[in-house]
Amino acid sequence: MKWQGGRRGGNVEDRRGLGPGAAAGGGIGVVVIALIGYFVFGIDPQQTQSILGEGTAVEQQAGVEGTPADEAGLFVDVVGANINDVWVKALPGYTPPSVVLYEQGTSTGCGFGQAAMGPFYCPPDQTVYLDLSFWSEMETKLGASGAEFARAYVIAHEFGHHVQTLTGASQEVQKAQQAARSQEEANQYSIALELQADCYAGVWAAQAGAVSNGAVALEQGDMEEGLKTAQAIGDDMIQKRMTGKVTPEGFTHGTAAQRMEWLGRGYQSGDPNACNTFK
Repeated sequence: MKWQGGRRGGNVEDRRGLGPGAAAGGGIGVVVIALIGYFVFGIDPQQTQSILGEGTAVEQQAGVEGTPADEAGLFVDVVGANINDVWVKALPGYTPPSVVLYEQGTSTGCGFGQAAMGPFYCPPDQTVYLDLSFWSEMETKLGASGAEFARAYVIAHEFGHHVQTLTGASQEVQKAQQAARSQEEANQYSIALELQADCYAGVWAAQAGAVSNGAVALEQGDMEEGLKTAQAIGDDMIQKRMTGKVTPEGFTHGTAAQRMEWLGRGYQSGDPNACNTFK
């Protein structure tokens, strides 16, 4: 993936090295539930705390504004700026999210966020939270690709959730889930939302080279690595890895085939209008 020398300005706050602040209580139960969120790729920390019925309030940590100095942080900054450039053109009235890099845990507008939850987007503060240790965990524990585009796909997926907040899709899904007659029915709305975020990541990938003066763009083989990652993080593949069996009624993000399909659809069309997963 081409990105070195790309424009910076992904609205990044770097909290790494500041420590986790305060940890949520609950012992091993917290760890187990957080890991479930982690392995389904980006649970809302507010949902985790509501399940637990507990959590420790923390003061907002102050980070370092601007471009991180290390390569991993710079990658997030450049890719984030490019994703924003794509959505400014594609979505009238688009406003960029904030991005926070952290380690172990940090305070968020959704409650206390932990690294075990994986990358996540918090709607109340319109911020993407990333603990970059997830890259290696994604590769070693989930069998995802280690390619740079696979990592960029994760970032673009979370930015896709920001787009859904701006368009009102996330709010509509929340209402529909509250009115659902069963948890399985509510999960179907969650799946549609996640697959749309995958599709939006594909839209970004298709348009990346057309903005930012072409400094960020996919190269040969990148999309194949992205599809490999989409396959690895399908609900069925994750359940099989964790439990040895597949229970479709517990799906929340879509199967491997579905995630690959919608990432591919977004990339092939380059059009957000092709991402209606709610039909």
